[in-house]
Amino acid sequence: MLGTREFAPVALSARRYVMGGSVVVGLDGTGNSVPALRWGAAEAAARRLPLHLLHSWMSQPLNIPIAQEAANKKRYGAEVLGKAEEMALELHPGISVTTEQVSEQAVDALVDRSGQAALMVLGSRGHGAIAGFLLGSVSLHVLGRAKCPVITVREEETAAYRRPEIVVGVQDPGTQGEVVLGFAFAAADAHHARVRAVRAWEPPATVGVVPTAPASSGREPPVGEEKLLADALVPWRAKFPDVDVIEQMERGRVAPVLLGACSQACLLVVGRRMHRSPMLLGPAVFAVLHHAGCPVAVVPRG
Repeated sequence: MLGTREFAPVALSARRYVMGGSVVVGLDGTGNSVPALRWGAAEAAARRLPLHLLHSWMSQPLNIPIAQEAANKKRYGAEVLGKAEEMALELHPGISVTTEQVSEQAVDALVDRSGQAALMVLGSRGHGAIAGFLLGSVSLHVLGRAKCPVITVREEETAAYRRPEIVVGVQDPGTQGEVVLGFAFAAADAHHARVRAVRAWEPPATVGVVPTAPASSGREPPVGEEKLLADALVPWRAKFPDVDVIEQMERGRVAPVLLGACSQACLLVVGRRMHRSPMLLGPAVFAVLHHAGCPVAVVPRG
């Protein structure tokens, strides 16, 4: 059942550049559903979009104490959706809320709805257990296949202070990274937050190489790296002149650098490659989903 534990997520109004559809929230009725519902309802209210609540009675958690007959599963699902709708309207009176109970598997239903959604919100079980918000690896499969941005919100997400800062990873400057930066800047603009654009770098390997120039200390990024970051931000600074931007170059692997940068942020935004195989998510995305202390938005890109 949806509980009454208090959560106060930061409502991010990050608009897709081809806006449309609803804010879709996947619900299973466990404690994971509460922060996802609160976040999704706040998103819908801030962006003036309808909220769509989805429950798969075929994918209910195994620990739900109900009989396994389809009729009982459907009855439970209807109760989950009814309570969720009531909570959403109590939190944000006036928003448009629709509910849907499906017989298809949760992954298939959510991936299908992502094609028309503006944004999707999923709950997760917390640190070290991202592999489930309905059953097993549902959230991971949805994150890897969704056609819209997906935000994961942890079960333990609380009202602890977060500075108004959105951290975005900039590892693919140029066309591929535009959708990720666009998501982050639009969110920051809507909520008077600043953007921290982070690019990680590692010194080139020198084993077996005879240097032809004096070796650097290894503390400064290679020539051109800072310019890549600055150039990637130029169009977004122009489009969102009121958004404060911090450029951060840091030596290290991508995941640890991003995790350090987002330790007090309200949202971490990362991109993922479409049609990736055999892993649906890259190692860096997988790592931040496991360990980030804030909600994570995974934005599909080319």
